[in-house]
Amino acid sequence: MKDKVDGALLKEMVLFGAASISLEKQSINDLNVFPVPDGDTGTNMSLTIGNAAAELRKKAPATVEETAKITASALLRGARGNSGVILSLLFRGISRSLKGQAAMDGVSLANALQEGVAAAYSAVMKPAEGTVLTVSRLAAKRAVEAATEHNSAEYVLQAAIEEGQLALADTVNQNPVLKKAGVVDAGGKGFLVILSGMLSCLRGEPMPEGADEDQPAASIQDKADFESIDTESITFAFDTVYIVRKKSETVDLAPLRAYLDSIGDSLVIGEDDESFKVHVHTNIPGEALTESQKYGTLELAKIENMRTQHDDLAAGRHVQSTDDLDQIEKELEGNGTVEDSQRHVAAPEKKYGFISVCAGDGIASVFRDLGCDGIISGGQTMNPSTESILDAIDRTPAEVVFVLPNNKNIIMAAQQCQHLSDKQIVVIPSASVPQGMAAMLAVDTESGTEAIETAMNEAIAHVITAQITYAARDSDIDGFAIKAGEYLALKENNLFGSDTDIAVLLEKLADTAKEQDAEFITMFYGSDVSEEDAQKAEAIFAAACPDAEVSLLPGGQPVYYYIISIE
Repeated sequence: MKDKVDGALLKEMVLFGAASISLEKQSINDLNVFPVPDGDTGTNMSLTIGNAAAELRKKAPATVEETAKITASALLRGARGNSGVILSLLFRGISRSLKGQAAMDGVSLANALQEGVAAAYSAVMKPAEGTVLTVSRLAAKRAVEAATEHNSAEYVLQAAIEEGQLALADTVNQNPVLKKAGVVDAGGKGFLVILSGMLSCLRGEPMPEGADEDQPAASIQDKADFESIDTESITFAFDTVYIVRKKSETVDLAPLRAYLDSIGDSLVIGEDDESFKVHVHTNIPGEALTESQKYGTLELAKIENMRTQHDDLAAGRHVQSTDDLDQIEKELEGNGTVEDSQRHVAAPEKKYGFISVCAGDGIASVFRDLGCDGIISGGQTMNPSTESILDAIDRTPAEVVFVLPNNKNIIMAAQQCQHLSDKQIVVIPSASVPQGMAAMLAVDTESGTEAIETAMNEAIAHVITAQITYAARDSDIDGFAIKAGEYLALKENNLFGSDTDIAVLLEKLADTAKEQDAEFITMFYGSDVSEEDAQKAEAIFAAACPDAEVSLLPGGQPVYYYIISIE
């Protein structure tokens, strides 16, 4: 039995935990009861800890303090969705507890788990039972007891997981929604999958089959093997590889493939439902990236000059690659960290700045017209990380930056930025695009920070949001027996109805708008809706509410056929 853990072993444990949840993320996603296609728990937790795994692979920490600090920092910056933020908070507390420690025994581990729970609970305004908080709390409590029985890291972790499994099984009884669906809490399950992976590593078991130890756990699994691509021909100088998150699952990449083939060679495009990865040799990599961003959001890019690499190799010199960037940046920054050198904070040119999270060119354009300085691409199914939000804040040349998450699953990630920036950050808890727009309409930059915040918060309370999307999974919730693929109508983020005919749902929502005596109705139609169909939807609302001003705009958003603001 392994009694103590050093920094190197703790690093391997985190990598193992990341690989474990990567393999099980879909089964965790399937536990999500609400059928709306959202940034699911398993995916968000996997992406979050995958960010830590990627950082750890670049370093060789000697102590548990160093490993825990690297892990906590990467988790915080990579946190996606509420589940990812809570996971980062659990590890932040663990890092605090391990400060100054070279190795970790059973007592140290138990104390670290307790500190992690305390950090998570302190950050959640209204902790609910039957969630990952409950599971982690009871697991940590048992860890403390186990440490008095046998001061062994392996014994304590095993005892914590066993108690956590009992707590997880009981979440179905603590949450009425879970009980009706007959499932356990997804976040609690994800946390235990990570801990179980860490325990397996501690026991010397092999990495789970299908996990790649050399890649971040949350990396895209491509169809193409880019390492096997022939690079002997240097007609085109720049070896260009990048990842783009798709605007929608049904995006057609054929025009992009034809364009890239016209400006280079050795073209390979691998894709899954959410993203695509491109490898191409070209002399104009910037134009390749620009064209590809028409199909989604650029996430990662690597560009290397094959001609200079060939010359260095022929001369017996070190061949530079993107792997050398970390060291180069450290040298440029002196004693500064790579993390710090990568951040470029815009000097304030004005008092106030505004940032909005949204998906769809049309919606983004409206937010810009309303005065937003920056747009973060994201929302349902693609919750942006804390680091993505922080980067947008840094690039905003203002002393005070207001952030509009426009999604309840992004609010916590945005709030974490308040601890990471020297700027004053005000997060307006907008849970939808219409709420965010109403908040921007209420802004008076002459009235002062507190007055602006108050006005924006009041504005989001006076707008009703309706949305139509599709069911991502079978579900039985709120009296609705829903089948995957049916149309879903939401009102204020609550399930309003489902049907196989979208017109039926539009008519019901229009009747609701009539009952609310709506004066203004704004409809944004998504990327999968034709202008002709959108005009038919507009006519339904105009007929139901003849006295209301009905506006129809192309939002271009994925996933949601319609986002409707009712005022």
